[in-house]
Amino acid sequence: MENNKIRVAITQGDTNGVGYEVIMKAFEDPAMLDLCTPIIYGSPKVATYHRNTLQIESNFSIIKTAEEAKDMRVNMLTVIEDEVKVDMGQPTPESAEAARISYEKAKEDYQKGLFDVLVTAPANQESTDPKALVVYMNDNLRVALVTKDVAIKEVSEAITQQKIIEKARLFHQSLRRDMRIANPRIAVLSLNPPSGNDGWQGEEEEEVIIPAIAALEQEGIQAFGPYAADRIFGTSDYLRFDGVLAMYYDQGLAPFKSIVTEGSIRLTTGLPLIITAPCHGVDYAIAGQGIEDGSAMRHAIFTAIDVFRNRSNYDEPLQNPLPKLYHEKRDDSEKVRFAQPRAKDLFKKAPNTEKTE
Repeated sequence: MENNKIRVAITQGDTNGVGYEVIMKAFEDPAMLDLCTPIIYGSPKVATYHRNTLQIESNFSIIKTAEEAKDMRVNMLTVIEDEVKVDMGQPTPESAEAARISYEKAKEDYQKGLFDVLVTAPANQESTDPKALVVYMNDNLRVALVTKDVAIKEVSEAITQQKIIEKARLFHQSLRRDMRIANPRIAVLSLNPPSGNDGWQGEEEEEVIIPAIAALEQEGIQAFGPYAADRIFGTSDYLRFDGVLAMYYDQGLAPFKSIVTEGSIRLTTGLPLIITAPCHGVDYAIAGQGIEDGSAMRHAIFTAIDVFRNRSNYDEPLQNPLPKLYHEKRDDSEKVRFAQPRAKDLFKKAPNTEKTE
């Protein structure tokens, strides 16, 4: 295999969804092949069916192993030899199994060092390593979650000081290593809304979230809050920070999807393998109609490439670090600048929402 370009593995996703449409649209521009060597883990037969249905001008080279992938080609690695029935727009066990096989084969090949980064097309059922952190992002907003697959009634019990600290550490490390933000600032959201002079409407802020923020500060992580979600998102205060750590799915993702209308992606970080994906789902309702936008898939590919390069640049000097010749003086000005007033004080003085430069 030629190794002069970053090798991007792309899983086919659910074969009844928009996966092949966004993959083909992403590589309609030949300039994409100047950036990377794509290896699509899928089925040439299914890909051909989608191409004909969508009437997309797309060519791919069929290969049997990842070692055969060539530069300046869209390489289609055959992971499914048998016929796969395509019921466009319908979730079926066959389409879910095709997505699973594609993903598992890609993971096997990564262990063999056959590609550099992974981009996943949408699948109906997606699992995340519990050790990882998913960051939902575009150019202006990055959101991570303390809890994800938890029912609302169970969120309070699921949020612990240790879990907040662990997720914030991963977020902080990703902002520094994956995105090369030297001293990232993280806004931590409250679980409960403020309730006037009595403080918060629950005990989680005083007993769990505020102590977690204090512990992060002791580690040198610039974490601020807790902030009410409506203050951060409703007044554009999120622009003051490099990332927002939400307590649960709807708290973070509902405003994220309202603010970010196109091109949003998610990055799975905290693992050796870099994984990105478009934020949009399988979109069965519009599958096969040719109206899905391929920009999110392109952004997912761009981000995977950028993170790969950023990690390489970040890790290189750490291999042989120079001895420290002086001690840095701690600067608490950022902590004072973004200090969160107590809930009871929010009702005495309206928060300053003027954006600082």
